[in-house]
Amino acid sequence: MELSCKSEYALLALSELAARYQSGEPLQIRQIAAQQNIPDRYLEQLLATLRRGGIVKSQRGAKGGYILAREPWKITLLEVLVCLEGIEARATEEESKPRTLETAVVHEIWHEARQAANLVLQQHTLQNLCEQIAARRQLDIMYYI
Repeated sequence: MELSCKSEYALLALSELAARYQSGEPLQIRQIAAQQNIPDRYLEQLLATLRRGGIVKSQRGAKGGYILAREPWKITLLEVLVCLEGIEARATEEESKPRTLETAVVHEIWHEARQAANLVLQQHTLQNLCEQIAARRQLDIMYYI
């Protein structure tokens, strides 16, 4: 269980979209990329995957860009990671019959850990992510005063 660069970049990009969700205006790839220091081409691929997964929508035209497909408080971090990484599909593949008693115990513990991680990710939404980022920024500002 590790946070991949792909997932980290996607969550950062989605935090930008979530922070500007209320305005209703789409953000362009170059805006998100500049704000979060993500390579444009890579971000383009990530947003295409998230669009196919129903997490973001794209709008064409001069004022086009990307917006969240739903409210940020309705999109869980688990949903994002499953869309990008296919976590649940990989989990079922790994649950093949263990060969020994020892591997069975290891698999059971790993399964329990994965369930706990999924529960945490299911409880956090893009809205929570934005709120925690804003709170941390506020603490940083206070620290420098």
